[in-house]
Amino acid sequence: MRSWDAERIAAAAGAGLVTAGGTGAGEGPTRAVIDSRHAGPGDLFIGLIGEHVDGGAYATEVLAAGAWGILVGEEHTEDLPTDGGAILASSDPLRALQDLATAWRRELGAKVIGITGSTGKTSTKDLTAAMVDQQRRVVATPLNLNTEIGLPLTVLSAPADTEVLVLEMAMRGAGQIAELVRIAEPDVGVIVNIGPVHLELLGTIEAIAATKSELIEGLQPGGTAIVPADEPLLQTHLEQLPEGVTTVTFGSGGDVSELPDGLELPFTSAHMRSNALAALAAARAVGVEPTGALAVALSELRGQRRELPGGVVVIDDCYNANPMSMRAALDDLAASASGRRVAVLGDMLELGPDEVRFHEEIGAHARGAGLDLLVTVGPLAAAMGPAFGGETLAVETAADVAPALKPHLRDGDALLVKASRGVGLEVVAQELGAER
Repeated sequence: MRSWDAERIAAAAGAGLVTAGGTGAGEGPTRAVIDSRHAGPGDLFIGLIGEHVDGGAYATEVLAAGAWGILVGEEHTEDLPTDGGAILASSDPLRALQDLATAWRRELGAKVIGITGSTGKTSTKDLTAAMVDQQRRVVATPLNLNTEIGLPLTVLSAPADTEVLVLEMAMRGAGQIAELVRIAEPDVGVIVNIGPVHLELLGTIEAIAATKSELIEGLQPGGTAIVPADEPLLQTHLEQLPEGVTTVTFGSGGDVSELPDGLELPFTSAHMRSNALAALAAARAVGVEPTGALAVALSELRGQRRELPGGVVVIDDCYNANPMSMRAALDDLAASASGRRVAVLGDMLELGPDEVRFHEEIGAHARGAGLDLLVTVGPLAAAMGPAFGGETLAVETAADVAPALKPHLRDGDALLVKASRGVGLEVVAQELGAER
């Protein structure tokens, strides 16, 4: 947005321009921020109205810190200094942020790839960005900026020479992905998979499929919908795609069923190779044919392997968990471990009335995967133990894991750590590393 002046920023955001302040003609902000503590020179601060805090209340402090300007609720624009940054007013700062992002996305003229799925969407986003980056200038969703707030911030962070945006799209309920599609206007929509996630909110797996399908149903003519080849839950939604949208399937029996010769991935697990097929289809949809050794920077807490003293390998996959991703992680552990197989598995949340059954099924799957030791964390995960039937330690919290596991851990063990984000298992790898 550096080339946009205050008047154009206001128009794009649908906001009123109270004053252009000291901003020069043709000189716009370098980025948008929503945390007043991080707002400084060159920044446009968007004062969002939160559940407990109204960001617009910090307008004076942000201007004093030298910000390029502020966009806040109208009630926060009175008695502000007019000789500093630009002051923009809106009755709905969140909608203004989103509209500004849409305007910048159109200005870029970049191809936009939207990615969603019940599990693996972050890894698929990372893989897609790595493939496209071989031939195009790419900006991809960082961290977990995949919501109605994070996605527009990602778009607005893109420099003017960006050629492809790779945007992860999260879903908590019906209509959320449709909102993200409205903001980002994707050219390519990727649904990685459909699984029992957020059942507590949506009720049925069919409702989950319908919500994920908001991505592909919102594509414009000329767009590309990329979906698993073996997912019957999407069939009805594929029949409702807008005219002129091309469907590409990936996986066994699909349009993209194998990785090309010469493309080398830094992992061998089956679920990551499936994600790579989805990423390959997305890269091809924007005219990129990746080749050679793929340099993939996977997002934190999503399967990184860390070697501790004594040759203990920790697979740190504790960002989130659901039945589908738990099975995939256990299968990966079974296929890749050369020593004993140990897993620290915590509660999987938001699974609705069948939550105990889902945990019992994971325990049975762990037995079939040849697990040598299972550590369960939390009351729901405790249901895995009887179904597993092997050596089991049951603890209540993440803080209890390292003391309980330490006497049982041996040199050369491979240790999987996985649970829903609310369990907080990220402390396990840190504490074990410190102790060893």
